[in-house]
Amino acid sequence: MRVIAIAKPRTVAERKIIDEMHRLRARIFQGRLSWNVRCVAGREYDEFDDLVPTYIVTLADRGTVIGCARLLPADGKTMLGAVFPHLLRDGRLPAHRHMVESSRFCVDTACEEGRAQGQLHAATLTMFAGIVEWCMANGYTEIATATDVRFERILKRAGWPMRRLGEPVLINETRSVAGILPADAASFNCLRPDGYCSAIPALRQRAA
Repeated sequence: MRVIAIAKPRTVAERKIIDEMHRLRARIFQGRLSWNVRCVAGREYDEFDDLVPTYIVTLADRGTVIGCARLLPADGKTMLGAVFPHLLRDGRLPAHRHMVESSRFCVDTACEEGRAQGQLHAATLTMFAGIVEWCMANGYTEIATATDVRFERILKRAGWPMRRLGEPVLINETRSVAGILPADAASFNCLRPDGYCSAIPALRQRAA
């Protein structure tokens, strides 16, 4: 498997990958997790997809999308600020120009490729490492995100503990929490699975 980054799809192949990514999001968020999300023709979208985000996508060896996440600069409009401010201690995200928000993270853990007994799925670790690699390549040092306490434990198990920005809040029977993750070389080296393969360019040039 390999991880790629797509901001503005420019080729037929990239548009196909993004379309398949939206299908995966629908299967995971609406189908598996029963979230109240907007799906059209089997694809999940929301208003934040209109803000020209960067998508981190993991592809299986056969080319199918098995993992994805959406990245947006945290000093602009974010899900945490607009949708989940109640997850933040004072209702505000401590954003800065070197922070990015990650949202809509999902992995098809039913995929046999990369599954290891008693370990995290390789696609999950590949997604984690890909997000960190893209952040380092583009001048970001911190990642803000909203997740649930179960996934917070997965992050800790992977060696990537999250610093909470507030106490867990029950949302639709799920204990949700916001936090900050580091985007640095130590995290990348810890998360990167054996055989890690990426094609992540420096998509954005940011001044120091």
